[in-house]
Amino acid sequence: MDVRLPPFQTLLRDHAEEVYRFLAGMVGPRDADDCFQETVLAALRAYPGLRDATNLRGWMLTIAHSKAVDEHRARARRAVPVERVPERAVPGSNDGVALWDLVRDLPPKQRASVVHRYANELPYREIARILDVSEAAARQNVREGLKKLKEWV
Repeated sequence: MDVRLPPFQTLLRDHAEEVYRFLAGMVGPRDADDCFQETVLAALRAYPGLRDATNLRGWMLTIAHSKAVDEHRARARRAVPVERVPERAVPGSNDGVALWDLVRDLPPKQRASVVHRYANELPYREIARILDVSEAAARQNVREGLKKLKEWV
């Protein structure tokens, strides 16, 4: 069966902003560029062999999610030298931590669910598909993530 795919540039034009926004929420603005580049390269390599073109946005976001998880795993293995360990700032203080900084401290599935729901405004059904969980689990991940954020604030 021959799948009719749009040119890769069209796919990228249509979904790049949303994918980048998701990555910025997942890994932060400092690492979003690198993760975006890795996402695009992985998508470009896999694109010719794609067998289903019904949800290209979800396909791109799934790749982005995988790259964000890879980045978090790599980050956990890297040592970060600091002169002195900073105190954890409270949101709203003069040196406060932005809400998205707190989101990045959530467990991976909760973090991804919250970012997809509030940065990309995806429905729970699509979040479930991207994370390969049930729709109920996607809702639960968002609910638990928000609960933790409220505790931290």
